[in-house]
Amino acid sequence: MSCLHKISLLVLTLVVAGSSASFAQQSGTTQYKCMIQMTNYMGEKAYIAVSLMNGKGVYEKTLYVLGSDKKWYPDVKEWYKAVGKKTTNISAISGASVAGGDRSVIVLEIDNSKLNKEYKLRFESAVEDKEDHAKDLEIPLTTEGLSAKSEGTGYIRYVRFSPNTSN
Repeated sequence: MSCLHKISLLVLTLVVAGSSASFAQQSGTTQYKCMIQMTNYMGEKAYIAVSLMNGKGVYEKTLYVLGSDKKWYPDVKEWYKAVGKKTTNISAISGASVAGGDRSVIVLEIDNSKLNKEYKLRFESAVEDKEDHAKDLEIPLTTEGLSAKSEGTGYIRYVRFSPNTSN
């Protein structure tokens, strides 16, 4: 085999391997730690729904719910309207509600094929006998969006992400 032929074969192999690695990074899911810091509001603990929204602002999927008592889910109005009464399968992606001034760290599993497209993460918050914040926070589902500290507009003071290195 000539030297030029060997080099061509090596380059071709590297290109194919690089394409496969790139594809592997894009397929599957990645887990992100998500720290939610609440404002110092007075009242009951907040329920928060974290949803994946498509580029048209339409609900696609529930990623996490903070608040496990289903009788309060209708208070998270926009999320509840989107999922209807199909909240029976969220036990694996739900946790305790969060009090004013507290913080909670959750893990979100995000489909890599949605990253750096037109998707957003929506954080909707609600507190008993208080105003619901349908868009307390919306974060573009981009590499930049997941690396920035994002400020809320209601009960959430801010949200910050980091890669989940313990998965």
